[in-house]
Amino acid sequence: MREFIVEADGGSRGNPGPAGYGSVVCDAVTGQTLAERAEFIGTATNNVAEYRGLLAGLRAAHELDPTARVHVRMDSKLVVEQMSGRWKIKHPDMRPLAMQSAAVFPAGQVIYEWIPRERNKHADRLANEAMDAGTGKPAGTGAGRPKSGGAGSRRPAVLSAAEPPAGAGAGAGAEVEGEGEPPAGAGVGRGVGTGVGAGAGADADVRVARHVASAPPDLGTPTTLVLLRHGETPHTPLKRFSGSGGDDPALSDVGRRQAGLVAGALVARGTIRAVVSSPLARCRETAGIVAARLGLEVSVEEGLRETDFGAWEGLTFGEVQARHPEDMNAWLSDPEAEPSGGGESFADVAERVAATRDRLLAAHAGRTILLVSHVTPIKTLVRLALGAPAQALFRMELSAASLSVVAYYADGNATLRLLNDTSPLR
Repeated sequence: MREFIVEADGGSRGNPGPAGYGSVVCDAVTGQTLAERAEFIGTATNNVAEYRGLLAGLRAAHELDPTARVHVRMDSKLVVEQMSGRWKIKHPDMRPLAMQSAAVFPAGQVIYEWIPRERNKHADRLANEAMDAGTGKPAGTGAGRPKSGGAGSRRPAVLSAAEPPAGAGAGAGAEVEGEGEPPAGAGVGRGVGTGVGAGAGADADVRVARHVASAPPDLGTPTTLVLLRHGETPHTPLKRFSGSGGDDPALSDVGRRQAGLVAGALVARGTIRAVVSSPLARCRETAGIVAARLGLEVSVEEGLRETDFGAWEGLTFGEVQARHPEDMNAWLSDPEAEPSGGGESFADVAERVAATRDRLLAAHAGRTILLVSHVTPIKTLVRLALGAPAQALFRMELSAASLSVVAYYADGNATLRLLNDTSPLR
Protein backbone atom coordinates (compact mmCIF):
# COMPACT_ATOMS: atom_id res chain seq x y z
CA MET A 1 0.00 0.00 0.00
CA ARG A 2 1.37 3.42 -0.95
CA GLU A 3 1.85 6.10 1.68
CA PHE A 4 1.40 9.82 1.10
CA ILE A 5 2.19 12.84 3.24
CA VAL A 6 -0.25 15.72 2.82
CA GLU A 7 0.86 19.10 4.14
CA ALA A 8 -1.73 21.88 4.04
CA ASP A 9 -2.04 25.48 5.09
CA GLY A 10 -4.41 28.39 4.67
CA GLY A 11 -4.86 31.89 5.94
CA SER A 12 -6.71 35.16 5.78
CA ARG A 13 -5.34 38.69 5.75
CA GLY A 14 -7.97 40.18 7.99
CA ASN A 15 -9.80 37.18 9.54
CA PRO A 16 -12.11 37.42 7.73
CA GLY A 17 -10.27 38.92 4.79
CA PRO A 18 -8.65 37.97 1.49
CA ALA A 19 -7.91 34.26 1.94
CA GLY A 20 -6.15 31.39 0.21
CA TYR A 21 -4.79 27.94 0.78
CA GLY A 22 -1.93 25.73 -0.30
CA SER A 23 -1.38 21.99 -0.07
CA VAL A 24 1.26 19.53 -1.22
CA VAL A 25 1.24 15.74 -1.56
CA CYS A 26 4.54 13.89 -1.15
CA ASP A 27 5.56 10.25 -1.40
CA ALA A 28 6.21 9.14 2.19
CA VAL A 29 9.00 6.79 1.12
CA THR A 30 11.01 8.98 -1.26
CA GLY A 31 9.90 12.47 -0.18
CA GLN A 32 9.13 13.32 -3.84
CA THR A 33 6.51 16.02 -4.40
CA LEU A 34 3.62 14.43 -6.31
CA ALA A 35 1.02 17.22 -6.42
CA GLU A 36 0.50 20.84 -5.41
CA ARG A 37 -2.77 22.71 -4.95
CA ALA A 38 -3.30 26.42 -4.25
CA GLU A 39 -6.27 28.76 -4.65
CA PHE A 40 -7.43 32.24 -3.71
CA ILE A 41 -10.90 31.78 -2.15
CA GLY A 42 -12.04 35.38 -1.68
CA THR A 43 -13.05 36.58 1.78
CA ALA A 44 -12.89 33.94 4.49
CA THR A 45 -11.44 33.24 7.95
CA ASN A 46 -8.10 31.61 8.73
CA ASN A 47 -9.71 28.38 9.82
CA VAL A 48 -11.97 28.05 6.79
CA ALA A 49 -8.95 28.57 4.56
CA GLU A 50 -7.03 25.89 6.48
CA TYR A 51 -9.88 23.43 6.04
CA ARG A 52 -10.06 24.26 2.32
CA GLY A 53 -6.34 23.50 2.07
CA LEU A 54 -6.82 20.19 3.87
CA LEU A 55 -9.71 19.21 1.62
CA ALA A 56 -7.77 20.07 -1.53
CA GLY A 57 -4.74 18.10 -0.37
CA LEU A 58 -6.79 15.01 0.50
CA ARG A 59 -8.56 15.14 -2.85
CA ALA A 60 -5.23 15.43 -4.68
CA ALA A 61 -3.93 12.40 -2.78
CA HIS A 62 -7.11 10.47 -3.59
CA GLU A 63 -6.66 11.22 -7.30
CA LEU A 64 -3.18 9.70 -7.13
CA ASP A 65 -4.23 6.54 -5.26
CA PRO A 66 -7.55 6.08 -3.44
CA THR A 67 -6.15 3.04 -1.58
CA ALA A 68 -3.13 4.86 -0.13
CA ARG A 69 -2.50 5.54 3.53
CA VAL A 70 -2.30 9.28 4.22
CA HIS A 71 -0.38 11.15 6.90
CA VAL A 72 -1.71 14.70 7.16
CA ARG A 73 0.62 17.27 8.72
CA MET A 74 -0.57 20.81 9.50
CA ASP A 75 0.54 23.63 11.77
CA SER A 76 -3.08 24.32 12.68
CA LYS A 77 -3.65 22.74 16.08
CA LEU A 78 -7.35 23.44 15.69
CA VAL A 79 -7.80 21.46 12.46
CA VAL A 80 -5.62 18.56 13.63
CA GLU A 81 -7.46 18.16 16.93
CA GLN A 82 -10.90 18.53 15.34
CA MET A 83 -10.17 16.06 12.53
CA SER A 84 -8.75 13.62 15.10
CA GLY A 85 -12.06 13.83 16.96
CA ARG A 86 -10.64 15.31 20.15
CA TRP A 87 -12.03 18.84 19.88
CA LYS A 88 -15.54 19.97 19.03
CA ILE A 89 -16.35 21.94 15.87
CA LYS A 90 -18.23 25.10 16.78
CA HIS A 91 -18.15 27.18 13.61
CA PRO A 92 -20.96 26.41 11.13
CA ASP A 93 -18.72 27.17 8.13
CA MET A 94 -16.17 24.59 9.27
CA ARG A 95 -18.49 21.65 9.95
CA PRO A 96 -19.33 20.87 6.30
CA LEU A 97 -15.66 21.25 5.30
CA ALA A 98 -14.66 18.84 8.07
CA MET A 99 -17.26 16.32 6.93
CA GLN A 100 -16.16 16.61 3.30
CA SER A 101 -12.54 16.09 4.34
CA ALA A 102 -13.45 13.05 6.43
CA ALA A 103 -15.32 11.51 3.49
CA VAL A 104 -12.42 11.60 0.99
CA PHE A 105 -10.72 8.49 2.42
CA PRO A 106 -12.00 5.81 4.79
CA ALA A 107 -11.22 6.90 8.36
CA GLY A 108 -8.65 4.17 8.97
CA GLN A 109 -6.47 5.34 6.09
CA VAL A 110 -5.77 8.86 7.40
CA ILE A 111 -3.88 10.07 10.47
CA TYR A 112 -3.30 13.67 11.57
CA GLU A 113 -0.22 15.29 13.11
CA TRP A 114 0.46 18.83 14.30
CA ILE A 115 3.82 20.22 13.18
CA PRO A 116 5.54 23.53 13.95
CA ARG A 117 5.01 26.28 11.40
CA GLU A 118 8.62 26.22 10.25
CA ARG A 119 8.11 22.62 9.07
CA ASN A 120 5.13 23.58 6.92
CA LYS A 121 6.93 26.06 4.67
CA HIS A 122 5.99 24.46 1.34
CA ALA A 123 2.23 24.67 1.92
CA ASP A 124 2.66 28.07 3.60
CA ARG A 125 4.41 29.41 0.50
CA LEU A 126 1.67 28.12 -1.79
CA ALA A 127 -1.02 29.73 0.38
CA ASN A 128 0.72 33.09 0.36
CA GLU A 129 1.31 32.93 -3.39
CA ALA A 130 -2.42 32.29 -3.85
CA MET A 131 -3.28 35.30 -1.69
CA ASP A 132 -0.74 37.48 -3.46
CA ALA A 133 -2.22 36.51 -6.83
CA GLY A 134 -5.78 37.03 -5.65
CA THR A 135 -5.09 40.50 -4.27
CA GLY A 136 -2.98 41.63 -7.21
CA LYS A 137 0.31 41.75 -5.30
CA PRO A 138 3.57 40.67 -6.93
CA ALA A 139 4.54 37.14 -5.86
CA GLY A 140 6.42 37.08 -2.60
CA THR A 141 5.44 40.53 -1.37
CA GLY A 142 3.36 39.11 1.42
CA ALA A 143 6.20 37.64 3.34
CA GLY A 144 5.98 38.44 6.84
CA ARG A 145 2.89 39.12 5.36
CA PRO A 146 -0.16 38.97 7.48
CA LYS A 147 -2.58 36.40 6.68
CA SER A 148 -4.21 37.59 9.95
CA GLY A 149 -1.80 35.68 11.95
CA GLY A 150 -0.98 32.87 9.56
CA ALA A 151 1.37 31.84 6.77
CA GLY A 152 2.89 35.17 7.15
CA SER A 153 0.60 35.91 10.07
CA ARG A 154 -1.11 32.75 11.16
CA ARG A 155 -2.28 33.63 14.63
CA PRO A 156 -5.88 34.82 14.75
CA ALA A 157 -6.87 37.99 16.53
CA VAL A 158 -8.80 35.99 19.15
CA LEU A 159 -7.38 32.87 20.72
CA SER A 160 -9.35 30.31 22.67
CA ALA A 161 -8.77 30.54 26.39
CA ALA A 162 -8.79 26.75 26.61
CA GLU A 163 -5.62 24.70 26.37
CA PRO A 164 -5.37 21.22 24.86
CA PRO A 165 -5.92 18.42 27.36
CA ALA A 166 -2.92 16.69 28.87
CA GLY A 167 -1.51 14.18 26.43
CA ALA A 168 -3.47 15.51 23.49
CA GLY A 169 -0.98 14.25 20.95
CA ALA A 170 1.60 15.96 18.76
CA GLY A 171 2.05 19.57 19.60
CA ALA A 172 0.37 19.40 23.01
CA GLY A 173 1.11 22.64 24.79
CA ALA A 174 1.33 24.60 21.53
CA GLU A 175 -0.68 27.76 21.09
CA VAL A 176 -4.34 27.02 20.48
CA GLU A 177 -5.81 28.65 17.37
CA GLY A 178 -9.18 29.86 16.24
CA GLU A 179 -12.53 29.02 17.66
CA GLY A 180 -11.80 25.47 18.86
CA GLU A 181 -11.40 24.25 22.40
CA PRO A 182 -11.08 20.72 23.80
CA PRO A 183 -14.12 19.11 25.42
CA ALA A 184 -13.77 18.36 29.11
CA GLY A 185 -11.82 15.20 29.76
CA ALA A 186 -10.83 14.60 26.15
CA GLY A 187 -7.61 12.67 25.63
CA VAL A 188 -5.67 10.94 22.89
CA GLY A 189 -7.93 8.73 20.82
CA ARG A 190 -10.79 9.15 23.29
CA GLY A 191 -13.33 10.67 20.93
CA VAL A 192 -15.42 13.71 21.81
CA GLY A 193 -17.28 14.44 25.01
CA THR A 194 -21.01 15.01 25.00
CA GLY A 195 -21.02 18.08 27.24
CA VAL A 196 -20.68 20.41 24.27
CA GLY A 197 -23.46 22.83 25.02
CA ALA A 198 -27.22 23.02 25.07
CA GLY A 199 -29.88 22.44 22.46
CA ALA A 200 -29.86 21.26 18.86
CA GLY A 201 -26.60 23.08 18.04
CA ALA A 202 -24.76 21.07 20.67
CA ASP A 203 -26.20 17.80 19.35
CA ALA A 204 -25.08 18.71 15.84
CA ASP A 205 -21.58 19.45 17.16
CA VAL A 206 -21.35 16.00 18.69
CA ARG A 207 -22.65 14.24 15.56
CA VAL A 208 -20.18 16.03 13.31
CA ALA A 209 -17.24 15.44 15.65
CA ARG A 210 -18.03 11.74 15.90
CA HIS A 211 -18.27 11.51 12.14
CA VAL A 212 -14.91 13.24 11.71
CA ALA A 213 -13.04 11.28 14.38
CA SER A 214 -10.59 8.90 12.72
CA ALA A 215 -9.17 7.17 15.79
CA PRO A 216 -11.16 4.39 17.48
CA PRO A 217 -11.71 4.69 21.25
CA ASP A 218 -9.20 1.89 21.93
CA LEU A 219 -6.27 1.43 19.54
CA GLY A 220 -5.35 -1.85 21.21
CA THR A 221 -1.89 -3.31 21.72
CA PRO A 222 0.65 -1.91 19.27
CA THR A 223 2.84 -4.11 17.12
CA THR A 224 6.37 -3.47 18.30
CA LEU A 225 9.47 -3.91 16.16
CA VAL A 226 12.70 -4.25 18.13
CA LEU A 227 15.42 -3.39 15.63
CA LEU A 228 18.86 -4.91 16.22
CA ARG A 229 21.81 -4.03 14.04
CA HIS A 230 24.12 -7.05 13.64
CA GLY A 231 27.34 -7.31 15.65
CA GLU A 232 30.72 -6.21 14.37
CA THR A 233 32.40 -7.81 11.35
CA PRO A 234 36.00 -7.29 10.20
CA HIS A 235 34.70 -4.46 7.99
CA THR A 236 32.95 -2.54 10.80
CA PRO A 237 35.89 -0.86 12.58
CA LEU A 238 37.41 0.03 9.18
CA LYS A 239 34.11 1.69 8.15
CA ARG A 240 33.98 -0.08 4.80
CA PHE A 241 30.86 -0.23 2.65
CA SER A 242 29.46 -3.69 3.30
CA GLY A 243 26.17 -4.24 1.56
CA SER A 244 24.31 -7.10 -0.06
CA GLY A 245 26.50 -7.06 -3.18
CA GLY A 246 29.83 -7.70 -1.46
CA ASP A 247 31.66 -10.56 0.23
CA ASP A 248 29.08 -11.14 3.00
CA PRO A 249 31.46 -11.22 5.99
CA ALA A 250 30.73 -13.21 9.14
CA LEU A 251 30.84 -11.76 12.64
CA SER A 252 34.19 -11.15 14.27
CA ASP A 253 34.90 -12.41 17.79
CA VAL A 254 33.90 -8.96 19.05
CA GLY A 255 30.64 -9.22 17.12
CA ARG A 256 29.81 -12.62 18.62
CA ARG A 257 30.44 -11.30 22.12
CA GLN A 258 28.18 -8.31 21.37
CA ALA A 259 25.40 -10.63 20.17
CA GLY A 260 25.64 -12.63 23.40
CA LEU A 261 25.37 -9.49 25.53
CA VAL A 262 22.35 -8.24 23.62
CA ALA A 263 20.76 -11.68 23.89
CA GLY A 264 20.99 -11.47 27.68
CA ALA A 265 19.28 -8.07 27.67
CA LEU A 266 16.47 -9.32 25.43
CA VAL A 267 15.92 -12.38 27.60
CA ALA A 268 15.50 -10.03 30.56
CA ARG A 269 13.05 -7.94 28.51
CA GLY A 270 10.91 -11.05 28.09
CA THR A 271 8.53 -9.78 25.40
CA ILE A 272 10.06 -11.02 22.11
CA ARG A 273 7.72 -13.44 20.34
CA ALA A 274 9.52 -13.93 17.01
CA VAL A 275 12.95 -13.35 15.48
CA VAL A 276 13.29 -12.26 11.84
CA SER A 277 16.64 -11.77 10.13
CA SER A 278 18.20 -10.37 7.00
CA PRO A 279 19.56 -13.18 4.80
CA LEU A 280 23.15 -11.93 5.10
CA ALA A 281 25.54 -14.02 7.20
CA ARG A 282 26.32 -11.40 9.86
CA CYS A 283 22.63 -10.94 10.65
CA ARG A 284 21.76 -14.63 10.58
CA GLU A 285 24.63 -15.33 12.98
CA THR A 286 23.58 -12.50 15.31
CA ALA A 287 19.95 -13.63 15.15
CA GLY A 288 20.92 -17.24 15.82
CA ILE A 289 22.81 -16.32 18.99
CA VAL A 290 19.91 -14.24 20.29
CA ALA A 291 17.17 -16.68 19.25
CA ALA A 292 18.94 -19.59 20.97
CA ARG A 293 18.81 -17.69 24.27
CA LEU A 294 15.16 -16.79 23.69
CA GLY A 295 14.15 -20.33 22.71
CA LEU A 296 12.86 -19.17 19.33
CA GLU A 297 13.46 -20.04 15.68
CA VAL A 298 14.86 -17.56 13.16
CA SER A 299 12.92 -16.72 10.01
CA VAL A 300 14.65 -14.95 7.13
CA GLU A 301 13.20 -11.94 5.32
CA GLU A 302 14.85 -10.86 2.08
CA GLY A 303 13.58 -7.31 2.43
CA LEU A 304 15.76 -6.71 5.50
CA ARG A 305 19.05 -7.05 3.62
CA GLU A 306 21.48 -4.16 3.40
CA THR A 307 21.72 -1.83 0.40
CA ASP A 308 23.62 -3.13 -2.63
CA PHE A 309 26.48 -0.63 -2.81
CA GLY A 310 27.59 -1.70 -6.29
CA ALA A 311 31.23 -0.86 -7.08
CA TRP A 312 31.66 0.69 -3.63
CA GLU A 313 31.48 -2.63 -1.80
CA GLY A 314 34.53 -3.14 0.42
CA LEU A 315 35.77 0.45 -0.02
CA THR A 316 36.00 3.16 2.63
CA PHE A 317 34.12 6.42 2.29
CA GLY A 318 37.35 8.22 1.45
CA GLU A 319 38.25 5.70 -1.24
CA VAL A 320 34.86 6.12 -2.88
CA GLN A 321 35.17 9.91 -2.80
CA ALA A 322 38.56 9.67 -4.50
CA ARG A 323 37.44 7.19 -7.19
CA HIS A 324 33.82 8.23 -7.82
CA PRO A 325 33.44 11.84 -6.59
CA GLU A 326 30.49 12.79 -8.82
CA ASP A 327 28.56 9.61 -8.05
CA MET A 328 29.22 10.06 -4.33
CA ASN A 329 28.02 13.67 -4.34
CA ALA A 330 24.84 12.68 -6.19
CA TRP A 331 24.21 9.80 -3.77
CA LEU A 332 24.54 12.10 -0.78
CA SER A 333 22.06 14.65 -2.14
CA ASP A 334 19.49 12.65 -4.12
CA PRO A 335 17.60 9.60 -2.74
CA GLU A 336 17.07 8.40 -6.33
CA ALA A 337 20.83 8.30 -7.09
CA GLU A 338 22.47 4.90 -7.25
CA PRO A 339 26.01 3.97 -6.18
CA SER A 340 28.51 3.47 -9.00
CA GLY A 341 28.18 0.19 -10.85
CA GLY A 342 24.43 -0.26 -10.54
CA GLY A 343 23.80 -0.48 -6.81
CA GLU A 344 20.56 0.43 -5.03
CA SER A 345 19.33 3.96 -4.38
CA PHE A 346 17.93 4.95 -0.99
CA ALA A 347 14.52 5.27 -2.66
CA ASP A 348 14.73 1.65 -3.84
CA VAL A 349 15.71 0.47 -0.37
CA ALA A 350 12.92 2.48 1.24
CA GLU A 351 10.33 0.93 -1.07
CA ARG A 352 11.30 -2.65 -0.25
CA VAL A 353 11.74 -1.91 3.46
CA ALA A 354 8.27 -0.33 3.64
CA ALA A 355 6.75 -3.36 1.88
CA THR A 356 8.58 -5.69 4.28
CA ARG A 357 7.38 -3.69 7.28
CA ASP A 358 3.78 -3.93 6.10
CA ARG A 359 4.01 -7.71 5.66
CA LEU A 360 5.52 -8.17 9.10
CA LEU A 361 2.98 -5.91 10.79
CA ALA A 362 0.14 -7.88 9.20
CA ALA A 363 1.66 -11.22 10.17
CA HIS A 364 2.51 -10.27 13.78
CA ALA A 365 -0.26 -7.84 14.76
CA GLY A 366 -0.17 -6.92 18.44
CA ARG A 367 3.10 -8.76 19.12
CA THR A 368 6.70 -7.74 19.78
CA ILE A 369 9.18 -9.10 17.23
CA LEU A 370 12.93 -8.76 16.84
CA LEU A 371 14.27 -7.74 13.43
CA VAL A 372 18.00 -8.27 12.93
CA SER A 373 19.14 -6.08 10.08
CA HIS A 374 21.61 -3.43 8.92
CA VAL A 375 22.24 0.31 9.07
CA THR A 376 20.19 1.43 6.07
CA PRO A 377 17.05 -0.70 6.63
CA ILE A 378 16.90 0.18 10.33
CA LYS A 379 17.43 3.89 9.74
CA THR A 380 14.79 3.74 7.01
CA LEU A 381 12.23 2.18 9.36
CA VAL A 382 12.94 4.93 11.89
CA ARG A 383 12.75 7.65 9.23
CA LEU A 384 9.42 6.40 7.91
CA ALA A 385 7.99 6.15 11.43
CA LEU A 386 8.93 9.79 12.04
CA GLY A 387 7.77 11.00 8.62
CA ALA A 388 11.26 12.46 8.14
CA PRO A 389 12.89 13.24 4.77
CA ALA A 390 15.51 11.01 3.17
CA GLN A 391 18.31 13.32 4.37
CA ALA A 392 17.53 12.20 7.93
CA LEU A 393 19.41 8.99 7.14
CA PHE A 394 22.65 10.96 7.39
CA ARG A 395 21.69 12.46 10.77
CA MET A 396 21.32 9.24 12.73
CA GLU A 397 24.03 7.26 14.51
CA LEU A 398 23.55 3.49 14.52
CA SER A 399 26.25 1.45 16.24
CA ALA A 400 26.97 -2.23 15.81
CA ALA A 401 24.71 -4.40 18.00
CA SER A 402 22.56 -1.39 18.93
CA LEU A 403 18.84 -1.61 19.68
CA SER A 404 16.07 0.67 18.43
CA VAL A 405 12.32 0.25 18.95
CA VAL A 406 9.32 1.43 16.92
CA ALA A 407 5.68 0.78 17.92
CA TYR A 408 2.89 0.74 15.31
CA TYR A 409 -0.76 1.36 16.20
CA ALA A 410 -4.03 0.27 14.62
CA ASP A 411 -4.73 3.78 13.28
CA GLY A 412 -1.54 3.65 11.17
CA ASN A 413 0.45 5.90 13.49
CA ALA A 414 3.90 4.98 14.79
CA THR A 415 6.09 6.09 17.68
CA LEU A 416 9.86 5.84 18.06
CA ARG A 417 10.55 4.51 21.55
CA LEU A 418 14.30 3.88 21.43
CA LEU A 419 17.22 4.67 19.12
CA ASN A 420 20.79 3.32 19.07
CA ASP A 421 20.76 1.85 22.58
CA THR A 422 24.13 0.21 23.30
CA SER A 423 23.71 -0.12 27.06
CA PRO A 424 23.73 -3.96 26.96
CA LEU A 425 27.31 -3.79 25.65
CA ARG A 426 28.66 -1.79 28.59
